[in-house]
Amino acid sequence: MTGREASAARHRDLRWGPSSRRVVTPLEGGLTAVPGVRAAGVVAGLKDSGAPDLALVDVGEPVPVAVTTTTNLVKAAPCVIAEQHAADGRARAVVVNAGNANACTGERGMADARRTCSDVAELLGVRASDVVPLSTGIIGVPMPIQRLRDALPALHADLDDDLAAGTRAARAITTTDSVDKQVAVEVADDAGSARVGGMAKGAGMIEPAMATMLAVLVTDAPLAPPVLRQVLQQAVARTFNRISVDACGSTNDTVVLLATGTAPTPPNLGTVQTGVEAVCADLARAIVTDGEGTSKVCALTVRGAPDEDGAERLARAVTSSALFRAALHGADPNWGRILAAMGAAGVPFDPMRVSVSCGKVMVCRFGMATAFDPGQAAAALSGPEVTITVDLGAGAHEATMLCADLTPQYVADNAYYTT
Repeated sequence: MTGREASAARHRDLRWGPSSRRVVTPLEGGLTAVPGVRAAGVVAGLKDSGAPDLALVDVGEPVPVAVTTTTNLVKAAPCVIAEQHAADGRARAVVVNAGNANACTGERGMADARRTCSDVAELLGVRASDVVPLSTGIIGVPMPIQRLRDALPALHADLDDDLAAGTRAARAITTTDSVDKQVAVEVADDAGSARVGGMAKGAGMIEPAMATMLAVLVTDAPLAPPVLRQVLQQAVARTFNRISVDACGSTNDTVVLLATGTAPTPPNLGTVQTGVEAVCADLARAIVTDGEGTSKVCALTVRGAPDEDGAERLARAVTSSALFRAALHGADPNWGRILAAMGAAGVPFDPMRVSVSCGKVMVCRFGMATAFDPGQAAAALSGPEVTITVDLGAGAHEATMLCADLTPQYVADNAYYTT
């Protein structure tokens, strides 16, 4: 049996089997908590600060891969190449640079993304199409490709499978992030166990519409490419696609999921899905918490909806509203801005059946003001984590969006981003 045949045999489809228990255990670190994963992070000189800005994740051999990228019509070159290289459902490595988005850079940008992959592939001894590129940083500036290429041998030499290596990679992909973001879990049920690890970056230009945040995930569960794509799409829809810092969709949003298939006794597919979603959810929350200028995170739930899609669209309309997010910053229970944002969302609902609560304080009932203590309502919106619930009174479905408040610091951070 060849190496590729052996790999394919490991990546059989798992089944949605019954389980009397499903346990999720947090692990230290991120990607390198998954056996066989090596990571690296070095300085290539792409950031003016001189901080680490080039990362590599290597799983040792080509394995099943799934990729989802931004739906923004202005799509960065690495997103296009990532989709092309993942089209056959296999990849071995992910190379990520920060400091330059390689977006709106024309044919040169495409050539630079391809050259990066071919150079990494030569170092690893694989095909260029087995390497997935990701980039983040300033839009519209040509990549200083020679600096990146010159740093690749050092990046390759830095590869290791310990916690420190995973942290170096997680830090190297950051831009305006104040902290690196990495998560790992082990999931288990009656059938067995598997690990899922991930790292992400993102603090501004956050309104993911997957199908400037990036995420790389690895699991040792054996998942064939079609199943892996379904797992990723479902996880992204429930996590990364339900966060917003500033309602600005990026040109570079990408999430990559690799499945090494090395788990000795894997769990059922539903348990693997739980693990992937747990990692994505923690990374998504970390992005909002670390949002540029963020002073608080709001979990806004629209419930009582006829369907989940409508609930999500209404929740997104509210969390995308600059007026709502400004009121959130000021702890102002201005429920009228919530109803106004929903009313412009293009989703039918009866305003006269809507209630709104800030924490446990109801501020609106039957679409009108209700008696409440303004001080209690403001207090419910004053902490670092707040909850707002909107009940449509029209069904059994709900959706929750995480968003950040709009602060003067956000304006300061973004007023002079390129200057």
